[in-house]
Amino acid sequence: MGNSINDNWRVGGFELKSRLIIGTGKYKSFEENALAAEAAGAEIVTVAVRRVNVTDPNQPKLTDFIDPKKYIYLPNTAGCFTADDALRTLRLAREAGGWKLVKLEVLADQKTLFPDMMETLEATKILVKEGFDVMVYCSDDPVFARKIEDAGACAIMPLGAPIGSGLGIQNRINIRLIIEQSRVPVLVDAGVGTASDAAIAMELGCDGVLMNTAISDAKNPILMASAMKHAIIAGREAYLAGRMAKKLYADPSSPLGGLI
Repeated sequence: MGNSINDNWRVGGFELKSRLIIGTGKYKSFEENALAAEAAGAEIVTVAVRRVNVTDPNQPKLTDFIDPKKYIYLPNTAGCFTADDALRTLRLAREAGGWKLVKLEVLADQKTLFPDMMETLEATKILVKEGFDVMVYCSDDPVFARKIEDAGACAIMPLGAPIGSGLGIQNRINIRLIIEQSRVPVLVDAGVGTASDAAIAMELGCDGVLMNTAISDAKNPILMASAMKHAIIAGREAYLAGRMAKKLYADPSSPLGGLI
């Protein structure tokens, strides 16, 4: 950052500079995904364990394009609709790759992909007991967000809008309430469509943003990844700077005293 402030953040034992986490789904190729990760300046990439090949040597592997020594892999439970499915998926991920930092999502239905918060809460408690560092995709309900944190989550990840919708942050008030009450990082997860959405999340005080479709489905994913990187930085700096107060009436930029 231009003012030389150390503005790193921490999650699951990692200290990070980048506040942008990107996904590894929907890209035309692993190569395009790798170029997007580089353009985004990302340090964490999240991987749908049930959908993306990271272990089968007979098929193209994500790890051949996105170096696990350079990027932190964040296994996620995309496509899981019960706590049991999510638990099984992450246990297998830990066995396969030794991953401890994970992203939990337990979905309620195919149409909305909203989180099933009762199943999510149950899975969070079990994963924490088993030694995982759990970043949790959740609803934008401050009450459930607090329950998830109390269960031991290392990060709270409320949705901005439905997954893949690109609608942007629909409930800024709830996101802000979650940020104010939380003692762990809060990241908007899902719903971002363009750079201004990412900037808004950061201006609200989020510690970061996770996105996939906003980059992968752009006409130029590499350029959009770069745009998102700059939006995250701008939004964070605006938050740290402290915006001016909103006023009902005009306030002249130049003082009126001493006018001829």
